[in-house]
This record gives sequence, C-alpha cells and structure tokens, in this order.
Amino acid sequence: MTETTDQRRKRLRYRALYRGFREADILFGRFAERHLPDLPEADLVLFEALIDASDQDVYAWIIGTRPVPAHHDHHVFRMLQGAGTS
Repeated sequence: MTETTDQRRKRLRYRALYRGFREADILFGRFAERHLPDLPEADLVLFEALIDASDQDVYAWIIGTRPVPAHHDHHVFRMLQGAGTS
C-alpha cells in the first residue's frame, strides 16, 4: 500500500515532534507546525532527508558550529533554521 501525502505529513510531524533530543524536538516541531501542512511534495522530500540526519548534526548546522553539507544546504533547511529563532 502506498502512503498518501496526508499520511506522510502525519508521519513527518510525529517524527519532528519526538526526536529524543530536546533542542531538535523544538526546532523540528516548530517547523512542522508552521510549514508542514502547506509544504509541496518536493519540499517534503528535502524535509524528510533532514529528519533522517542525526539530531546533533542538524543542531550544529543550525547554530553554526559545523558547516551545512551541500546536500542539506537548501531553502527548507533555512526555513528550519528560521523556526528556531521565533
């Protein structure tokens, strides 16, 4: 059975809220609440790739202690980064 876009959004929202690293839960959770309902399919792919990255890596990229790898340096990452500032 193929996952629908709504099912995918629900799965990604859950994964965003319950990562196990409090700072990542907040960042990904805020992003999911604000952007996930309207995110186009292509951006869901980019977001899911970020969700699959380790919490410590994503957090380090967001706070600037490590450079963002080229394959994650895109507009969805910048939206995620912005979710932590407001």
